[in-house]
Amino acid sequence: MENIPVRTMPVLKKKRRKLTKNRVILLLLALPLIVLIFLFNYLPLFGWIYAFYDYQPGIPLSMSKFVGFKFFIIAFTEERGELIRVLKNTLAISFLTILTSPAGVLFAVLLNEIKKKSFSKFIQTTTTLPNFISWILTFSIFYVFFSVNDGAINQLLLKLHLIQNPINFLGDSAIAWYFQIGIGLWKGLGWGAIIYLAAIAGIDSEMYDAANVDGAGRFRMIWYVTIPGIMPTYIVLLLLNVSNLLSNGFEQFYVFMNPLVSDKLEILDYYVYRIGFQNNDFAYATALGVLKTVISIIILFTVNRIAKRVRGENII
Repeated sequence: MENIPVRTMPVLKKKRRKLTKNRVILLLLALPLIVLIFLFNYLPLFGWIYAFYDYQPGIPLSMSKFVGFKFFIIAFTEERGELIRVLKNTLAISFLTILTSPAGVLFAVLLNEIKKKSFSKFIQTTTTLPNFISWILTFSIFYVFFSVNDGAINQLLLKLHLIQNPINFLGDSAIAWYFQIGIGLWKGLGWGAIIYLAAIAGIDSEMYDAANVDGAGRFRMIWYVTIPGIMPTYIVLLLLNVSNLLSNGFEQFYVFMNPLVSDKLEILDYYVYRIGFQNNDFAYATALGVLKTVISIIILFTVNRIAKRVRGENII
């Protein structure tokens, strides 16, 4: 019987053309997002040039005096004391945020263990909704509950005789860091747990079946199957949080800022805003923004290198 040659080359070429076509379609779908990222994240980097000029509003940059690294030197000499205070607030809040990051893992695990799915979905929905509330409305909600005179929490504590005088939750600098961390947890806990729930859903069900056959109970399954299954996701997110040590956000501290807690809540992002828009010192504010970006990039690549050595995988 004669061997009939199999025509594989046209099939492979057709398959390659199909794959190429699919990739082009996916690229076109992602193109608008790529353009937006370029416009809002990379195009503004041309504004870094203002950090090297003695720029004054209303005067064209071409007529401004070139001062080189003058404002970078000022940040580490003349304004060093104030900058150290701001960095202390920034790093303290960042480290407290990292310390509370396991709360998202714990919440996701507990949510996954609820057997009644309708109740689980209700809890997940109600805890995710605060993420979509603007910070202005968030401040209004917490003002209603925690204000000194008419706050519901103070009124309740007074009626229960747990306190003698109202507590100024929004104006007590001693608890300002912890209060803001609590607000952040309330607002982002449910939303942050979604990614861990997705990681739990990706765990092979056969591992649970094998643990059940071996006689593992509910808590042992959580400890030996669920937790190890989501740890890679947690570690990646933890390393990304470490690389963002200098970025606490702006809106939260802007709306909750008041003279009583300004010494504790003035983080780097708010400090740059105050220098630039309230003091009209755009050149110095730009220099601070450049320093923050450069330091954050250094931290990111350092963390990425550590992850490569410890886990054998890059995070970027």
